[in-house]
Amino acid sequence: MDIDKLKAILAVLKGTEVTRLTWEDEKEKISVSLAPRAPAATASASSPALAAAAIPTPPPVAPAPTSAAPPAAPERKSFTVNSPFVGTFYRSASPDAPPFADVGQVVRKGQVLCIVEAMKLMNEIEAEQPGRLVEVLVQNASPVEYGEALFRFEPV
Repeated sequence: MDIDKLKAILAVLKGTEVTRLTWEDEKEKISVSLAPRAPAATASASSPALAAAAIPTPPPVAPAPTSAAPPAAPERKSFTVNSPFVGTFYRSASPDAPPFADVGQVVRKGQVLCIVEAMKLMNEIEAEQPGRLVEVLVQNASPVEYGEALFRFEPV
């Protein structure tokens, strides 16, 4: 894709409320995702009363009641594997092949977990650390965003 064309698309989207755009033609396909902008507080610097009123104050927090119940069992820590880019998520190398990893399976560091297709390139996503697959967070062949959690693991 022409970089100037991509810059022009991003310039047009800037300042709008569009957060996702997918476009394709016979030659190429592009999917752009922008983070939604947080609403900005508008207050005049010359008016401290307005500036103070624009900043919300958190509600007071009451101390937690103490109980005679035994403490809960320590929760096992879990970690996620996230998508390194925008693309399409695939659990296996082909539609008729078994998934790279199934729930309950222990994976080792460097083992392929899935494929994320981005701009016609198939990118293998590997485990960065060993763990037991607890949950697959994305459906097969669905679009994923940059940083979106794909899998949840518990350490082994």
